[in-house]
Amino acid sequence: MSYVWAFVVGGAICVVGQLFIDYTKLSPARILTGYVVAGVILSAVGLYKPLADFAGAGASVPLLGFGHLLAQGVQNAVDECGLPGAFTGGLTAASGGIAASLIFGVLAALVGKSKDQN
Repeated sequence: MSYVWAFVVGGAICVVGQLFIDYTKLSPARILTGYVVAGVILSAVGLYKPLADFAGAGASVPLLGFGHLLAQGVQNAVDECGLPGAFTGGLTAASGGIAASLIFGVLAALVGKSKDQN
């Protein structure tokens, strides 16, 4: 049953993003950034952790989950080392995902062939 809830919650998050793309003039970059910021805010007020616990990967994999990860990293680092943790905690918590995206981006650039869009 956890797969079903992960699919439903992840799908709902994607549907909201698609509605933003279809019915607003927001650029995809602004929508993606808004999702990360919304994840941070929902995590800060304590609403996202129960959703992530309930839906698993359906809530933790999308960009909302990345914002939640950043907020949790900052919160843990501030608890451990005080105010400097506000600057280091988010990057420490998300370093694996950030490193993987950079590595796979470079690999894709090496394998792919660039060309003009026009």
